[in-house]
Amino acid sequence: MSVFHFFKKLFRKRWRRWRRAIWPCAILLIAGIMIWTGQNIKDQMHKLLTAASDETPLAVETMHYLQIADDKLEERRQDQREFMQKLNTSKGKKHVHVRITYVCGIEEQDMGKLTADGIYELMNKNPLWQGRLDNKGVVWLEHTVSDLSPTCKRQAYMSIDSKGNLTLFDGPPEEEKVMRTFFQLDVGSMESSLPKDVIKQLEEGIRIQDMEEYNSVLSTFSDYARDMAENVMNPTP
Repeated sequence: MSVFHFFKKLFRKRWRRWRRAIWPCAILLIAGIMIWTGQNIKDQMHKLLTAASDETPLAVETMHYLQIADDKLEERRQDQREFMQKLNTSKGKKHVHVRITYVCGIEEQDMGKLTADGIYELMNKNPLWQGRLDNKGVVWLEHTVSDLSPTCKRQAYMSIDSKGNLTLFDGPPEEEKVMRTFFQLDVGSMESSLPKDVIKQLEEGIRIQDMEEYNSVLSTFSDYARDMAENVMNPTP
C-alpha cells in the first residue's frame, strides 16, 4: 500500500467526522452570493437558518460565524475605501507590487509605476485584490488564495526537522530550506502507531503537489502533535 493511499484512507475516515461542517460552509457560500447580489445578509440568513433548522445549536453557531464574517467584510471594505481616498489625493505615479499569498508560499510581481487610473484598471480586472499604501508610498495589491503556490506544487516536501517538528520544506529536506513549521511531533507515539514505511517516508520527505495531499499529511500527523502544555510542565533542562 502506497504512503498516499494510507493517508487518503485516514482522510476519508476523518471526513465522516467533518461532514457536520458542510452545513456552515454552505451557508457561508450562500452568504457570499447574497453579498454580491446586494441582499440584506443578516435578515436573509436568519430566515434561511430558522426555516431549515428551527434555531438548532448548529444554526445559532453558524449565525455567529456569519456575524464574524460580516464584520470582517465590512472592515475590508472600510480599508479599501481609505486606500482609494489616499490614492485619489496622491499625485504622480505610484510604484505598484502585486502579492498573492497562498496556503504554501507567497508570490510577488513588480508592476512598475502606474497612475491612479492604471491602478484602478488593475483592480477592476481583479476585484478580489485588496489595496494598501505602505509607509514609503508604495502600492501593494494583495490577495489570499486557498491553494498551494505554483512553486510549492513543483518542489514542496513535508518532513520532520532536527527538533522533531513537522515542517514544510522548499525542496528535499536535506537542503533545509524551511517554508513553514507546524508543530512538534510525539515521535515515540508516532513510531508505535504508524507503519514503518510511513515513518521512513516522512523522514525522507513526503512530496506535496496539491491541497489534497497537503491536508491528508497534515491531518494524519496532527494526531501526534506534542501537547504544548506538556512542554511547559516538563521543560528541557
